[in-house]
This record gives sequence, structure tokens and C-alpha cells, in this order.
Amino acid sequence: MDWATHASHLADSVTRHDSQWYGPLATVPRHLFVPRWWEKQQKGWELRDGAADAERWMQAAYSDRTLVTRIGSRHADRAEIGDVATEGLPTSSSTLPSLVVSMYRHAHIDDESEVLVTTGSGYGTALMCRRLGGDSRVTSVDIDPHLVQEAEQRLNSIGLRPTIAAADITGPLGTYDRIISTVSVRPVPASWLEALRPGGRLVTTIAGTGLVLTADKTADGGASGRIEPDPAGFMKTRQGEDYEYPPPSAWHLAQHEDAQEVSTCRYPLLYPPDSWEVYSMLALSLPGISYRQETEGDVRTVLMLHTDGSWARATTTGFLDSPIVHQSGPTRLWSELQRIRNRLNREGALPVYGARVTITPDGETTLSRGSWSHTL
Repeated sequence: MDWATHASHLADSVTRHDSQWYGPLATVPRHLFVPRWWEKQQKGWELRDGAADAERWMQAAYSDRTLVTRIGSRHADRAEIGDVATEGLPTSSSTLPSLVVSMYRHAHIDDESEVLVTTGSGYGTALMCRRLGGDSRVTSVDIDPHLVQEAEQRLNSIGLRPTIAAADITGPLGTYDRIISTVSVRPVPASWLEALRPGGRLVTTIAGTGLVLTADKTADGGASGRIEPDPAGFMKTRQGEDYEYPPPSAWHLAQHEDAQEVSTCRYPLLYPPDSWEVYSMLALSLPGISYRQETEGDVRTVLMLHTDGSWARATTTGFLDSPIVHQSGPTRLWSELQRIRNRLNREGALPVYGARVTITPDGETTLSRGSWSHTL
């Protein structure tokens, strides 16, 4: 199995030969960290077993794509051949390598940095160990003890022994020069500010958005930085086995229930997660929305659900036609979406990307740009 050739091709596709990340990408055997994964199919998430199809394994592991390793509480490692996960959301994955490297680049790591990263499959931890020329300056944590155990064994199998622990990254930590989280948070945990050394830097994403936040620790114990121009999204931190998500009955309500309000939208149908800028702005002002899109023949529908019980259903038959919108509940979800699209249409851009970030020592996080500001 010539995995090294595949790894070199991956490195070529992600970065330049003179990059400090080229060597790690070309020498870390990603397939060892993802022996099994879940793949989305029409009927659910189907288990893929690398050993059963070596060529598919190599193609998947060394492509620049995310491989989902856990659905709900179901680990791919523990699943049976032929299993299909029909319920639940992804709760762990091996993130696409280009995004891992992008997050690491935002951290401005130097050769002496002591770094805290998140574990997942362990692949990103391995990249960081190789970048720093060893494992003594790398700490890796995950909330899931099984993931930590498997990642530690796989890291050890290629000669890497970073400090690795099952821990809540939002809780008490050690001290580091850099904290790079490939799980999202909202707001920034106060424990990160306590853990960063003077001049330290944190990199993360804001939960529910596509916003990459970078910030440097300030003399008062807080931090300041910005929202980077490149979008990215990660699974949010969790304390339990799974995330809370709307039950089928809630989606059925949004699909079929008569609405308190019916209107026609002035804009063509939009599935918000397809537009990072709109999606992120909406998530800041109204966190807790879940989305679905459906197609039946020529009919396209977008559904929105909120944790307060509100729902919206927008339906159209043409790509440029104005959808009919049904809304109910205490919050008019589609009206809020349309308000943001009105601003985008009026101003040509939304203020989220490039926004200034100020974080107080207790973690209160404020984004601002021009006359706009929002505190998480």
C-alpha cells in the first residue's frame, strides 16, 4: 500500500513545497487515523471500512475532504460492517487537511511555541507534532475518552507521544503560547484567556457561524483580534454524548402545519448555509436555528426551526421566482433572514468578515465594524 505517494499528492494539493506544512502533510499517514468513517448517502450515513477496500481508503484518506468518524454517539470504530446511521448529527471527524493547516497558519506558530489543539481523529495533532519537530510542546484534548484512547494509540504507532487527555476544552487548562480549537465556541471561554501566556494567541470559530476568530492576549488579561476573511465552520463544543437537535415531529410541523403568517419573499429562495455571510450574520442575531432543504420534482423548499419553537417554510418552483413563505411561532425566522438580505442588497456586504474582536478577561466577546457591533 503506497500511502506515501498519496500523502505527497495531498501535500501538493494543499500547499507549496517550501511551506513549513508541506513536510507534515507528506509524511503523516492520515489513513491510520481514519480506518473507518461514515459517508452520507440518501438513506443515511453508511459505514466505510478502509481495510475492506484499500483503494477507496487511500482515495478518501488522502483527498482534501472531511471524513466523519462519529454520528451521534456511534463511533465508526465500534460500528458493524453494513451499519447505517439514520439518525443523529456528526459529532466528530477528521477535518479536511487544508482547513486544519489554515487554522494552524492563523496561529502564527514559531518553532518554540507550546500549543494546545483539539484531538478528534488525532491527525491534526500529528501534523502539529511534525511541524514543531517533536511532540514535547503539543497538548491535545477531546471530550470523548474513546477518541482520545484511539488517537493516542495511533499517534504512538508513528512514534509521536504528545500530551493527550480526555478533557473539556472550555474548562480549566494548563498554560500555552497558542490555543487552536477545531471545535467551535460561543463565547470564547474565560479559561482560554487564563491559559494563554502573555502575548499568546487563540484561533477558533464561533459556534453556529462560519466565522474564524483570531485574537492575541492583551495586558489586561483579555484579548483583541479580528474575524478572518476566510470562512470556516466546525462542530460546536459539547458536554454530553450527542447534540440536541429538533425531533422529527418538529420538522413535520414545519413541513405541513398551517402558518400564522403567509407572505411572498422579494428575493429568490436561499438556503442560508450556502451563503457564509448571510448564515453567519443570522446566527449572530438569532442563534439556535436548524435548516433543511428539500426537492420534490420542480418544487424546492427550505425549512427553518428555532429552539424557541418558531418555524418557517419557504417554497418555490423556479430558481428566480419569489418563494411563498409560511411562518409561525414567537420569532419570524424568514423575516429576520429577509432583513439581513435587505442590508446585503443595500450595502453590498455585511460587516461580519473583517470585524474587530475584543474579548474581556471573563470571555465576553464583542465584534464590531463601523457603526455595527454585536456582543456574544
